Amino acid sequence: MTIGIVGIGLIGGSLAIDLRKRGFADRITGVDSSIQHGNIAKLCGLVDETDTLENAVNRCDLIILSAPVNTNCTLLPSILDLVDGTNKVVTDMGSTKGSICRVADGHPARGRFVAAHPMAGTEYSGPLAAHSRLFDYKRAIICDREKSDPDAIETVKSMFGVLNMNILYMDSVDHDVHVAYVSHISHITSFSLALCVLDKEKETENITALAGGGFESTVRLAKSSSETWAPIFTENAEHILEVIDTYIDKMNSFRSLIEGRNAEGLKQLMEEANRIQKILH
Repeated sequence: MTIGIVGIGLIGGSLAIDLRKRGFADRITGVDSSIQHGNIAKLCGLVDETDTLENAVNRCDLIILSAPVNTNCTLLPSILDLVDGTNKVVTDMGSTKGSICRVADGHPARGRFVAAHPMAGTEYSGPLAAHSRLFDYKRAIICDREKSDPDAIETVKSMFGVLNMNILYMDSVDHDVHVAYVSHISHITSFSLALCVLDKEKETENITALAGGGFESTVRLAKSSSETWAPIFTENAEHILEVIDTYIDKMNSFRSLIEGRNAEGLKQLMEEANRIQKILH
């Protein structure tokens, strides 16, 4: 199979490594707005060549959109125009699904598009961050499958199978609600904590001297790319705002108990939070 990957960063590059290594892709064409990223991807052997979007779509059997979510939404209509009437398959790897599904829904080639979200990643970005086994044994979500052609679904399922991913089917709107709570809020709180520390600790030596494992693990996601995450936050704004309000309510509960020196109340609140262990153990 000849594959086109649009956006050769952490996700696109990691896909390229394992889809080639595991025999799913015979040839990989990369498309990226960054000439530097394209050159790095070629030098590192992630892709066989880079080309324009139109040329890549015309020559590839499977087109994978792994650019920022707003870029994927912008590019999808013209890609579907090019694949209309063919057996080509288009899928995306974005962290939000509602917007891109709405973009696809009115197109005559809607059936050739499979909305997907592999729940995998790191805080690093760009083609040099790509590595093998990023997706192994993680969850892959396929949204609104009833709107995609059966053979297109099978192609994407085969791809995720090669990546050793476990597939879950969801409605696109439900997906965006759930990822706001379990994924997007984690990044917002990490960015916020980093800003809080940088605002109050003017001496970097204090941060490095006193930062323990807890701080490092909590603030790790603050290293994530703003180019990736700003569009995610705006695309999923409705649900994320609801999560932020809930989070602020919980923070205010802690604040009130701490202000009142209420140790028993704090213990009860933390013991309630400890229940997450049973889910994530």
